[in-house]
Amino acid sequence: MSTLPACPRCQSAYTYEDGAMLICPECGHEWSAQDSGPAATDEARVVKDAVGNVLQDGDTVTVIKDLKIKGSSLVVKVGTKVKNIRLTDGDHDIDCKIDGIGAMGLKSEFVKKA
Repeated sequence: MSTLPACPRCQSAYTYEDGAMLICPECGHEWSAQDSGPAATDEARVVKDAVGNVLQDGDTVTVIKDLKIKGSSLVVKVGTKVKNIRLTDGDHDIDCKIDGIGAMGLKSEFVKKA
C-alpha cells in the first residue's frame, strides 16, 4: 500500500487518488499529485484592492461604493475608512469592524488602500 501525502490545507491523513489528482475527503481540497511537494503549501495568497494595490493585515482601506448590508437598512457609504483589516479566505476576503455598524466581511473589489 502506497503512502500519500497529507492534505496541505487541513493536514488530514485520509487523502486518496482520483486519476492524476489527490483529494481530501474532510475539507474537499483537490490538488495535483505532482504539486504535492512542500513548495505548494508555502505559497502565500495575494489579495489586491480595486486598483491593484496589494493588501496586508492591519492596512487601512476606503470603501469605493455604497454597500447595502443584507438583513438591515444600514448602508456603508462611499469614503468610509476602515482601519486594521484582517485578510481571510473565502468569498468575502476582508474581515473588519466599521464604526456604527460593527464586525463584517468585505470583498476586496469594493475597497482601495488608503
